[in-house]
Amino acid sequence: MDKLIIEGGLPLRGTVRISGSKNAALPILLAAPLLDSPVTYRNVPNLRDIHTTFKLLKILGLETEFDPASATARVSPAAALNPEAPYDLVKTMRASVLCLGPLLARLGEARVALPGGCAIGARPVNLHLTALEKMGARFDLESGYIAGKTSGLRGAKIVFDQVTVGGTENLIMAACLAQGETILENAAREPEVVDLANFLIACGAKITGHGTPVVRIEGVTSLSGPDYPIMGDRIEAGTYLVASAITGGDILLENCPCEALDAVFSKLREMGVVIDETPGGLRVRPGGELACADVTTLPYPGFPTDMQAQVMALMCVASGAGTIRETIFENRFMHVQELVRLGARIKVSAQSAFVRGVPRLTGAPVMASDLRASASLVLAGLAAHGTTEVARIYHLDRGYEAMEVKLQGLGARVRRAKE
Repeated sequence: MDKLIIEGGLPLRGTVRISGSKNAALPILLAAPLLDSPVTYRNVPNLRDIHTTFKLLKILGLETEFDPASATARVSPAAALNPEAPYDLVKTMRASVLCLGPLLARLGEARVALPGGCAIGARPVNLHLTALEKMGARFDLESGYIAGKTSGLRGAKIVFDQVTVGGTENLIMAACLAQGETILENAAREPEVVDLANFLIACGAKITGHGTPVVRIEGVTSLSGPDYPIMGDRIEAGTYLVASAITGGDILLENCPCEALDAVFSKLREMGVVIDETPGGLRVRPGGELACADVTTLPYPGFPTDMQAQVMALMCVASGAGTIRETIFENRFMHVQELVRLGARIKVSAQSAFVRGVPRLTGAPVMASDLRASASLVLAGLAAHGTTEVARIYHLDRGYEAMEVKLQGLGARVRRAKE
């Protein structure tokens, strides 16, 4: 396994290009089994999870090509689709369960291993299954696999008990080829859900209301592959916003999905970060003294849970005190003890973390527990005095494209090494 070695204390300066969105690319790629002609994807990030997705598509029988240099991928339909997504792949990437809806819609059957991924709390798939059952699917649990069958999906009115991004995505994809109209109420509104819907519309789907709590899908008989650019990654962009702020730097972000970052912009500006939209991109530069704030994670358009750990790192070196309340996942404070190893002052009680800023952090060996925790430790290491070693960065590689290379381009002293 690899680790990152960071010599902190330098302000970051320069321009960084934001890659395509991992959380948008995964469902859009996994929609490929729905299509009856080749599809070209652009702005595809070169990430571990993306490569896992291509492996899964190949196992399902599709032909895939990916050129990381041009961020372009092409996927061609299968002569015969395989309905099984094996455990060896699904256990490493939770999003693999998103092939369930497309396989049921196209084949009438699917056998998908129960998902794995980051250990940040329970993310049950029962919401997906209950909704698909209303459309005519039947499920059994067989040796750790979800085995689903249907004689044909039919449109239905579905009210989600709670907002679910994956459930909304799975149901939108399944409904595209179902008979009749499907109505999803209490649907997720995330920009990545909207990007998936826009992709499917470009394929010939009939979808309205995406980006609102009520989404309507009128089933069609077939979908054709377009040439489609995936949106920029709002979480990567938010992470580099914090990287600039935590080091007192001056960074220009290119390919930044500004319209998807309102909640992040608002909270960072409240903390004293200066953010300006310019013709060349998004500029983040020093303002006055940074101050802690209170943050509550919420479904979009609220503050994203995927930015909680990064903002916590920033609060560690801001003045005053603030509270971070995590409402999405019950086990997403595993980075706290590692930040404390760097000198942070944080106390956790139930689903809240109380942060009091310190004058400076000090480098130390730390270990990443999940994807966004990895990013928070890298950010803290960039601000810390001395050397920080971040172990188990395979988590980082799941969601950040060449992070150490991008940081080096901004003047950071960071390198990758073997543990």
